[in-house]
Amino acid sequence: MNFPTAIAPNNLLIAIVALLILALMGAFGGYLFRPLVRPSALLMTLGTILLAAVGFSLPNAQQWQLMDRFGILLQLDNLGSYFLLTNGLVTLAVLLYCWASPRATFFYVQLMVLHVSLNAAFLSTDLISLYVCLEVVGLSSFLLIIYPRQAASSWIGLRYLFVTNTALLFYLIGVMLVYQATNSLDFQGLATAPYEAIALIFLGLLIKGEIFLSGLWSPQTSSIASPPVAALLSGIVVKAGILPLLRFAPLSERLATMVWGLAIATALLGMGLGMFARDSRRILAYSTISQMGFILVAPAVGGLYALTHGLAKACLFLLVGSLPERDLDKLQAQPISYKLWLPMVLASSSIIGLPILAGFEAKTLTLETLSLNELPWTGILMNLAGVGTAIILAKFIFLTPSFDKNVDLDKSPWGLVLAVLLLLGALTLGNVIYPEAFSWENGIKATASFLLGSAIYWWGLRKIPWQPPDWGERLDHLIGTMAIMLMLLFSSVLI
Repeated sequence: MNFPTAIAPNNLLIAIVALLILALMGAFGGYLFRPLVRPSALLMTLGTILLAAVGFSLPNAQQWQLMDRFGILLQLDNLGSYFLLTNGLVTLAVLLYCWASPRATFFYVQLMVLHVSLNAAFLSTDLISLYVCLEVVGLSSFLLIIYPRQAASSWIGLRYLFVTNTALLFYLIGVMLVYQATNSLDFQGLATAPYEAIALIFLGLLIKGEIFLSGLWSPQTSSIASPPVAALLSGIVVKAGILPLLRFAPLSERLATMVWGLAIATALLGMGLGMFARDSRRILAYSTISQMGFILVAPAVGGLYALTHGLAKACLFLLVGSLPERDLDKLQAQPISYKLWLPMVLASSSIIGLPILAGFEAKTLTLETLSLNELPWTGILMNLAGVGTAIILAKFIFLTPSFDKNVDLDKSPWGLVLAVLLLLGALTLGNVIYPEAFSWENGIKATASFLLGSAIYWWGLRKIPWQPPDWGERLDHLIGTMAIMLMLLFSSVLI
């Protein structure tokens, strides 16, 4: 195998495995050497960023098969490197945000376990290894959600764990059916897998990735989880269910059609709910559901969109956590510190796709890819969803900033400042990824979409008091939604 970079394939594999093992050792060693737990977490995130940089430098995807056809397949490529980089930067931002806080060692240990399990999920290209990684991601996310050990957070954490683990049982059944039919656990087996296996595997990933109705667990979870945990969930944890779907889409026309249909439905559902939400965290959660549709609709360029969304959304959740109120009506009635308002505008503009930060490049590249689609109305629907994104995030842009130094920002703001500078700085540097996007035509289109959405919000939706009901977020309804999604998936694979 030719490997034109300075690192030989076997040495790169050793480095990847060593990074995962050392990070886990650092996590559990934190209980024995508590003063080292934060520095260990810092080194872990820097190692992930370095691994992503190596992945971007590779001319071709590198894959390793460790246990014949029965197990572990690892792959480092350009697409996965976007997700690794997102994981490294978002986790680093959360670590900086929490550095001076009185959080116990337990929190940082679970943060490291979550980070390592996400890295492993992004590197895995066999179905059973992915299952193991997703289980660990779910468990560590649950422990982070309940960390305050309050009644509300404990219930929401248990609800999250029950829903995701139930979905992964369906996923595991699908994996066994794939192996029965193909004698392989490789992702490639889905191309010839039975219909029922595809539907079951997709169901598990849809729950993890907040796709369409399967993402309705998110608004209530993001509302109650602490700001750094909500930033992790929306910024990177949900991407663990997205990357496999991006890898599945090129395997067959049937899989590509399924991913495409789910993408459009997800973008429009999140848009429709988010436009009427009045709670700041729920607004961001509905926006995340919609943005997962944008990532999936053009799998070839979904990695860049996942990166820019993860950075901007994590930034918004951290900032919203410092707002004096969560209710939008109360926020509009009082000024907020410009130190919060300005970065919120910048992060929102990135997700909207204004020609300021890297989100503009990601959205432009996605829409340009859709313009090559044989179905022209796909682009029309996603442009409509883009206007909806502007409507949703205009709610933060149109808050009133205050330049009064007496307006309290935060009791210990330096962690927030460093985290925001890191995330927005990365989005600024990301402008070099696709500089061709910065043309007059693309800039005018993006600005027009924003102005249209802002006008609809300011002169129309802002005055409508109706809010989306939360009945679909009850535990029994979430389980019922799985049955609905399973029927839809079976219908789609049979078409």
